[in-house]
Amino acid sequence: MITFLVSIALLIVGYLTYGKYVEKTFGVNTGRETPAYSHGDGVDYLPMGEKKNALIQLLNIAGVGPIFGPILGALYGPVAFLWIVFGAIFAGAVHDYLTGMISIRNRGAHLPELAGKFLGKVMKHVVNAFAILLLVLVGTVFVTAPADLLHNMTSSWLALPVILLVIFAYYLLATMLPIDKIIGRFYPIFGALLLISAIGVGVSLIVTGAPIPELTFTNMHPDNAPIFPLLFLTISCGALSGFHATQTPIISRTTQKEKQGRRIFYGMMIAEGIIAMIWAAAAMSLFNGSAGLNEILASGGPAAVVSEVSIAMLGAVGGTLAVLGVIILPITSGDTAFRSARMIIADYIKVPQKKIMSRVWIALPLFVISFALTRIDFTLLWRYFSWANQSTAVIALWVGAMYLFLSRKNYFIAAVPATFMTMATFTYILNAPIGFGLALNVSYVVAAIGTVAVVTAFIIAARRGLQKDIPLEEDLKQTA
Repeated sequence: MITFLVSIALLIVGYLTYGKYVEKTFGVNTGRETPAYSHGDGVDYLPMGEKKNALIQLLNIAGVGPIFGPILGALYGPVAFLWIVFGAIFAGAVHDYLTGMISIRNRGAHLPELAGKFLGKVMKHVVNAFAILLLVLVGTVFVTAPADLLHNMTSSWLALPVILLVIFAYYLLATMLPIDKIIGRFYPIFGALLLISAIGVGVSLIVTGAPIPELTFTNMHPDNAPIFPLLFLTISCGALSGFHATQTPIISRTTQKEKQGRRIFYGMMIAEGIIAMIWAAAAMSLFNGSAGLNEILASGGPAAVVSEVSIAMLGAVGGTLAVLGVIILPITSGDTAFRSARMIIADYIKVPQKKIMSRVWIALPLFVISFALTRIDFTLLWRYFSWANQSTAVIALWVGAMYLFLSRKNYFIAAVPATFMTMATFTYILNAPIGFGLALNVSYVVAAIGTVAVVTAFIIAARRGLQKDIPLEEDLKQTA
C-alpha cells in the first residue's frame, strides 16, 4: 500500500505547501468586503460560515465524478494515481481557487462573465453556451446515476421513472429557494455523511490489507485505450474539473472573507482528490485486476462497482450507508448544477432573481431538456460530459492565467496546466468517435498545432490587456 498511502500524504502536503504558495501568489486582501455583504439579496448573495461553506463546496463539486471517474480510470492501473495526485495539487485545486477568488473580486461573477472580461467579449458568448451545455449534462448525469443506484437498492420495486421524477422535483425546489433554505441547512450534514462513507472505505482497505497495486507506468487497460488523452478526461472530478468553475461562484457569493478561500476552494478540491484516491484504489484491488473490473463495469457500470465495494468493505449495514452517501453525492451536485445554470442565464440576460417567478421561467426549460436527455445511454452522456467538462476547465485556467498576468504575478501556475489540458482536450475530440474520429497520431499533430495557436493567442491578448489596463476587480462602492 506504499503508493496509496504516499499519494494520500502528498495530497495533504500539497494543500499545506503549494496551496499556501498559490494563495500568496494571488494576494489575499483581508480588509476587502465580499459580495455576500456588498450585494446581499437574501437569495444567492448572503454570508455563511467558513465550515458550512467548505462542506457545501465539497458537495457541490463532488458529484459522481470523484467516484465513477476514478473507477473507470482504475482500468489503466496505478498510473491513474499520478494524475489524481498531481492533477489535484497543480491543476484542479489551482483552478478552483483562482475561479473562486477572481469571482469574489468581481461581485460573484460566473465563468462566462469572467471569460468575457479577461479573454474578450466573444469568449463570453462561447463560454456561456459551453457552461449551459455542461451544466445540463451534469444535471442529467447526476439524475440518472443516483436513480439507478436507488432502483437497484429497492430491488426494482420502485419504478425508475418515478425515482427520476422525485429527484427532479427536489432539484426544482433546491434551484428555486434561497440558498440558505435547503442547501445551507442540510448540505453540511450530507457533507459529513460523504466524508464518513469515503473514510470508512479507505480505512477498511488499510485494515483488511487489500492488495492495492504499487506504482507502475504500464498501461493495464484491457482494451489498450491510450493513456493520453483518455485518462485525463476519464478522471476529471478528483483531479481537474471544469464543472467546479460553475460551482465556485455559488460559494463566492456566500464567503465572508477572502482569507477563507484557500480552505473552501483549494482545500475542498484536495479533499475530493482523497475521495478519488480511495475509490480508485478500491476498484483496483477488489476485482482481480483490470480484467475483473472491466467485466463488472460491462455488466453493471460504475454503480455496480460502488455497491460491490461498499458491501465488501463495510458489510451490509455500513455498505448500505456508504451507497446512500454515494446517492446523495450526485444529487447534491445536480441541484447546484441547475442552480448555477439559472444564475448564469439570469446574469447573461440581466434578469434579477429576487422574484420567484423570474427563477421559475428560467429554470423550467432546463429541467424539460434534462428529462429528455435521461433517455440517452449513460456511457454516451458521460463521454460528452467528460469533453465538455475538461474544455470548460481549460477556459477557466486560461482566465486565471490572464488575471495573474495582468496582475504581474506568476501566471505559470495556471498557464502550464491550461496548456497541458488544451492539448489533451484537442487530441480527444479529434480522435474520439463522438468527435472527428481521426487516427491517434494525426490527432496528436493537429492538437499540437492547435495548442501552439491557443498559447500564441493568449500571449498576444495578454500583452494587449496590459495596454488596455483592464480592471482586475470591481469597485464595490460603485456597484453596491
